[in-house]
Amino acid sequence: MGDDNRNVLTRREGGVLHLTLNRPQARNAMSLAMVDELLAALDAAEADGATRVVVLRGAGGHFCAGADLKDMAAARAQPTEDSDPLAHVNARFGWLCAAFARTPLAVVAVVEGTVMGGGFGLACAADVTLAHVSASFRLPETSLGLVPAQIAPYLVERLGFAEAKRLAVTGGRLDARTALTLRLVHELAEDDAALAAALARVLGEILACAPGAVAATKRLIGQARLAPPESLIDDAAAAFSLSAQGAEGMEGTLAFLQKRKPSWAP
Repeated sequence: MGDDNRNVLTRREGGVLHLTLNRPQARNAMSLAMVDELLAALDAAEADGATRVVVLRGAGGHFCAGADLKDMAAARAQPTEDSDPLAHVNARFGWLCAAFARTPLAVVAVVEGTVMGGGFGLACAADVTLAHVSASFRLPETSLGLVPAQIAPYLVERLGFAEAKRLAVTGGRLDARTALTLRLVHELAEDDAALAAALARVLGEILACAPGAVAATKRLIGQARLAPPESLIDDAAAAFSLSAQGAEGMEGTLAFLQKRKPSWAP
């Protein structure tokens, strides 16, 4: 799977890049080094022309315990030219969430064990989130006198304003079944075999879709979240026309007529 000393392990299966958070001794708490490795891996995947799906998961039975408090303490104590080193550290994680939320690639999060703070945010930023029944979600920032700053937009996106606000002001705790009820996660697996089967099925479904169409659709849905429908009519029509007249649209409709799989399908 790669160098076990790295903060992020990588493994490729065809068009799927598996990224495993690899600080199991700290329940995969998010250090600045881990943030940098994740951003670099995503940048490379977006540029390689082969990756279509990124799978995020954690090593050692946990997804992510949030920000590494040691990094925060070091930033507070270390002399720096930055006028606010803690804000710099926090913003770096914000850019990580934004990169995974807005990437043209499909992103699947597979969560188990601890899903806390920033890990909670990454689970919300993913396109599809699958959970093991062991997953335990916590939003502890306010109980520590802190603010869930960078993940707040993704909580609102996934859960809606009222539910995100409730969890934030109560230092929210959710088990996996409640997370499924709230649609924080999209599927719940009772054991490792069921989780692996769900992931294989979801990856097959994504890979059956055209990569360019997936990227364009993600972009349009992102716009639709913030804009009234009538303001998107012309942009949506242009996107549809471009896709229909492009190589993927031509291949997809021809494959449908010929009753065969399109060229991008596994």
